[in-house]
Amino acid sequence: MSDFDYDLFVIGGGSGGVRAARVAAGDAGAKVALAEADRYGGTCVIRGCVPKKLMVFASEYAEVVEDARNYGWSLQEGPFDWTGFHARLSDELDRLEGVYRKLLKNSGVDAYDARARLKDEHTVELSTGETFTAKHILLATGGRPVRPEIPNAHLGLVSDDLFHLEELPKRILIVGGGYIACEFACILHGLGVEVTQFYRGAQVLRGFDEEARGLIADAMTERGIDLHLGTDIVEMRCATDEDLEGHPQSAISMSGTIREDSEEPAENREGPIWVKATNGDAAVFDLVFFATGRRPNTDDMGLEELGVKLGRKGEVLVDEYSQTAVPSIYAIGDVTDRMNLTPVAIREGMAFVETVFKGNPTPVDHEMVPSAVFTQPEFGTVGLSEEDARDQEPIEVYSTSFRPMQTAFAGRSDRVLMKLVVSRETRKVLGCHIVAPNAGEMIQLAGIAMKMGATKEDFDRTVAVHPTMSEEIVTMRNPTRHG
Repeated sequence: MSDFDYDLFVIGGGSGGVRAARVAAGDAGAKVALAEADRYGGTCVIRGCVPKKLMVFASEYAEVVEDARNYGWSLQEGPFDWTGFHARLSDELDRLEGVYRKLLKNSGVDAYDARARLKDEHTVELSTGETFTAKHILLATGGRPVRPEIPNAHLGLVSDDLFHLEELPKRILIVGGGYIACEFACILHGLGVEVTQFYRGAQVLRGFDEEARGLIADAMTERGIDLHLGTDIVEMRCATDEDLEGHPQSAISMSGTIREDSEEPAENREGPIWVKATNGDAAVFDLVFFATGRRPNTDDMGLEELGVKLGRKGEVLVDEYSQTAVPSIYAIGDVTDRMNLTPVAIREGMAFVETVFKGNPTPVDHEMVPSAVFTQPEFGTVGLSEEDARDQEPIEVYSTSFRPMQTAFAGRSDRVLMKLVVSRETRKVLGCHIVAPNAGEMIQLAGIAMKMGATKEDFDRTVAVHPTMSEEIVTMRNPTRHG
């Protein structure tokens, strides 16, 4: 009989933690418990990937009516019903949370709706006062958005808040240039919001391929997003009546309630926010949204006291098998800040179960992971950017940008990008970057070929599917440039 209450105690009910728990219990026969302080499904299902992608779908319909008319259909544009959409979105998230709870129950996992912290290397203490021992403990607590350290930053929203707005603002300022900032800039613009975006860097989407991010920035600007590069907030505060002169639109409070003629003093009421930028300009916005970074959820968990080592941002430091400096404690997903993608967290959870419960030591593989940025147009990417590949070895770049048939016929000036980065020595495709509608769907398949070590000649031998945008990936014969 085991000396512990459980073979495994998982802290965190997101995609990675739930997968590890139910596979360890269902496939490996382990006795497993899981604790979650919030909603099951974690960031991805409840306040990230899933609701965001549904909002992306909603925002893309704004251009359908105009395009359809150019294709001969007689359609009329109507206003977007945020209230109706939001109600359906909430229902869908409730359904998905129920699915996650059912998966755990059907796998025999004991689930606790409570916050957990570590009492020692084998003991978990819950906010309910209960304590349990476990042979192994898995940290899967994810991360959270953070506000910048500036005065009155509490007036701004973070990504979690956007899914709870009762009303859409008329004017919003988005601060940040990463994928979350750019995605929501496109989403909100598509839903009819007037979007201004500040980013202190020279170009949005830092760390991605330079050519691709430039095309996306141009497309965002052309669509009507007021993008300011090299710009940040100097000062922000509640707008005064004097600030509001010339801004007749209603302001919306953080709770989503419309505020028009409130007699409450400006400094005490929620609502319009006055912002001064580094370029000296000042403006009033209904809402300010900070997409300026995330931090791992490791606060007040008792980790460092036990010898679990944390990094500069509070991330749990682990080895290639997701094991911490304390042998009985492991960590997966965003809390480790290795590669913050839901499918990666799930893979890390599966590798953990293989290693610890199935006797098959399985290191986590973070090579050639495809990903997508759901801007408009989308950005699909796998492998190295042109810049990173050039720093690594001599390369050839095959790149083409063009107007796709569907939107060109409808009279839009949208452009797409198809790009391969190739090793001159091995001829392997080191990077593939696609900026186009449904790029996420395309890059998944390119990722399979590249994971198998496909060369440029393998791509060349593949017959094109015509007429498609993606056929360009296999028809580019001559290098655009060398590096």
